[in-house]
Amino acid sequence: MIIDAPRRTDIPMLRALWKQAFGDGDEFLDAFENTAFSTEHCRCVTVDGAIVAALYWFDCSCLGERIAYLYAIATSREHRGMGLCTSLMDDTHKHLKELGYKGSVLVPSSEALFDFYKKRGYEVCSHIKEFSCRPSKESVDVFRIEPDEYARLRRELLPRGGVVQENENLSFLQAQASFYKTDDALLAARIDGHKLICAELLGNAEVAPAVLKALGCTEGDFRTVGNQRAFAMYHSIENESFIVPAYFGLAFD
Repeated sequence: MIIDAPRRTDIPMLRALWKQAFGDGDEFLDAFENTAFSTEHCRCVTVDGAIVAALYWFDCSCLGERIAYLYAIATSREHRGMGLCTSLMDDTHKHLKELGYKGSVLVPSSEALFDFYKKRGYEVCSHIKEFSCRPSKESVDVFRIEPDEYARLRRELLPRGGVVQENENLSFLQAQASFYKTDDALLAARIDGHKLICAELLGNAEVAPAVLKALGCTEGDFRTVGNQRAFAMYHSIENESFIVPAYFGLAFD
């Protein structure tokens, strides 16, 4: 078993593992590869020349400190239950420490995974509120904006201790969603048919029905700041007195 960064020639194996684990198609994988992937931000487990486990990360920050958003953690079906994911994560934590990261954050994709990651040193650090609504009778001015403006406004609206996600984070997100603003709210969302799926709504959440009216959507699902359910988990890499992130909102699910 070898744990290391992949080579460019390993990309077909990484893509095959991703497809098996998550079921995403080539269009999604192309978007990730073209906007966010780098061999330096990936660690993988190789057994007998085949990649059987892998994870990726995005650069983020919190209160001025560098943290990593771990993403797409996967082990092949044939190699699960062998401790490979634990070994991969332990190795990744050591590697991230060498690179100067203070900690790592991740978003479990199911309730069962909260216990899985807790056993590997992670604790819940962020909650969110989720709600659905229909359009109101009255509209509101909604402006589509570029990533740079979205990043600036998001910094202003993040709660204290919120995780800043920019650069490749927003490049990848832009391949899946659009960025919008109103006078008192900020959204990263995509329109699927007549439905708005909002990955994050910051600011005045009560504007959601009017946003749906403005965008011509008949329904919408929203995520915003709140305490409705556990969302993200954090692992401290440094033993220094670093404040645990209070809010993590953009998950690329």
